[in-house]
Amino acid sequence: MTDIKVIIPAYNEENSISLVIDDIPDIVSEIIVINNNSSDKTEENALKAGATVLTEARKGYGYACLRGMDYIAKQSKVPDIIVFIDGDYSDYPEELTQVVAPILRNGYDMVIGTRVKHLREEGSMTPQQVFGNWLATRLMRLFFKAKFTDLGPFRAIKYDKLLSLEMEDKTYGWTVEMQLKALKKKLAYTEVPVRYKKRIGISKVSGTVKGSIFAGIKILGWIFKYSFK
Repeated sequence: MTDIKVIIPAYNEENSISLVIDDIPDIVSEIIVINNNSSDKTEENALKAGATVLTEARKGYGYACLRGMDYIAKQSKVPDIIVFIDGDYSDYPEELTQVVAPILRNGYDMVIGTRVKHLREEGSMTPQQVFGNWLATRLMRLFFKAKFTDLGPFRAIKYDKLLSLEMEDKTYGWTVEMQLKALKKKLAYTEVPVRYKKRIGISKVSGTVKGSIFAGIKILGWIFKYSFK
């Protein structure tokens, strides 16, 4: 049986984290929540919902994901597939089965859950998110002939392929780094349309001008870095 583990970075998601955990299908062997220096009841609520909870005091999406990967690497039995999903309940966790299906059935290495317009709740993505995704994926198409249409955080990847990417970004560039390195490594990838709704709480990235600017700089920085390698 395929072993699937889920990594959920979470910063102040006390009102949503248990909803995310509860909706994850039981084909998953372990749900790992990384409490990324939260000041609320994120950790307590995640534990009550049955997740493994780790602590990463250094704020940053990438820091949290790397903490989860470090935990998995030390286990006696490593998984076949890692799924990443946000802790804000903007995705539909029950669609995890659709996201991993291309790996299980067709042998793909990586799958991105794409937040296509007709499946997005109105207002669930800010204008800067929509534009940023459009620009980043267009640049990847221009420089690398990529077929990505989104940098969606809901994604699945074979564990051994994830390790081969040698991920390093600590903050906002995690998703685009993974996709760029997948292109460089010539991983077999595809996209699966997923539904998307308004998150619970305020976004720490797209919900602020500072967060949006830094995220944009990070994403473009990774793209241009790899364009000239």
